[in-house]
Amino acid sequence: MAISKEAYAALCKEAVPKSPLWKDCVWAFLVGGAICTLGQALIRGYTALLGDEQAARTWGSITLIALSALLTALGLYDRLAKHAGAGTLVPITGFANAVAAPAMEFHTEGLVLGLGAKLFTIAGPVLVYGTAASVLYGLLLCAAQALAKGG
Repeated sequence: MAISKEAYAALCKEAVPKSPLWKDCVWAFLVGGAICTLGQALIRGYTALLGDEQAARTWGSITLIALSALLTALGLYDRLAKHAGAGTLVPITGFANAVAAPAMEFHTEGLVLGLGAKLFTIAGPVLVYGTAASVLYGLLLCAAQALAKGG
């Protein structure tokens, strides 16, 4: 029995459950906002403790990365992401989860062949190309500044 593309598309549309778009957007907003608020609270706390805002920002980022990796290792980050969706993709925590998740899947294969080999499966290309691009941009900026100074 042959079925037209339009009829097949209509059948698929009927079978796919409706996504609660507004609920998903609210959850993403609330969780993403909570992560950002936590980050800001960490920065303020570290600033009060250390007296240096730049160091406080660094320690705030480190803390968010560590918490994200810990929640990933405990299997809690995935549960949170199931409800919050894109809210957990706040760049620093989402990136830490992307690095830690593949490593956790293969940790039973050992530290080197499992954890070490899979640690940068997803994030590796981002790190490599990001580093290469930053070096290239830095060289271009130095060249442009040298040319602007006339030499």
